[in-house]
Amino acid sequence: MLLEIHPDNPQPRAIKTVVECLRDGGVVIYPTDTIYGIGCNIFNADAITRIARIKNIEPKKAQFSFICADLSHLSDYAKSVSTPIFRLLKTALPGPYTFILDASKQVPKQLKTKKDTVGIRIPNNHICHTIVKELGHPLMSASLPIDVDVEYFTDPEVMYDTFGSVVDIVINGGPGHILSSTVIDCTSGVPVLVREGAGKWEHLF
Repeated sequence: MLLEIHPDNPQPRAIKTVVECLRDGGVVIYPTDTIYGIGCNIFNADAITRIARIKNIEPKKAQFSFICADLSHLSDYAKSVSTPIFRLLKTALPGPYTFILDASKQVPKQLKTKKDTVGIRIPNNHICHTIVKELGHPLMSASLPIDVDVEYFTDPEVMYDTFGSVVDIVINGGPGHILSSTVIDCTSGVPVLVREGAGKWEHLF
């Protein structure tokens, strides 16, 4: 299904359709404040396996991240963070950043990496935020399989043509962006830039 959702005023009925799909184990492609992502319910093992298959990788090597509505979920899925790191997260989020933190015991085993970490994202995107809030817990997120065609990342209709047969819903929330999120590793207690993307590293300090 290709589902149009208004980027500024998401229609409640459309959001309900997406949330019910996620609760039933569905896989969706949705907009963020960077590139479109592919995601599912973090507690549905079959849906996680589907996404790993689409990306042709093992779940533990997939570098999935959690899309959260706000920092209230932080203590659920990440071990305690220091005050300076928490301040950094408050400064940067919502925004185009992914923070790597030590995973708590509540992170599903299927999503834990060998390093026992979790990526936390709070995109500045109203559709994404509304879906996660209605779902009641984070959304598992991954990037689409890599392709060189720009339209593949930015045009929901092209995404639907490409992935419509392997996902349940492709949300059309307007054109996507080209750059992915900036990734920052905070597991040592000192932020380390892993990959610079849409979020500017120097803007955080």
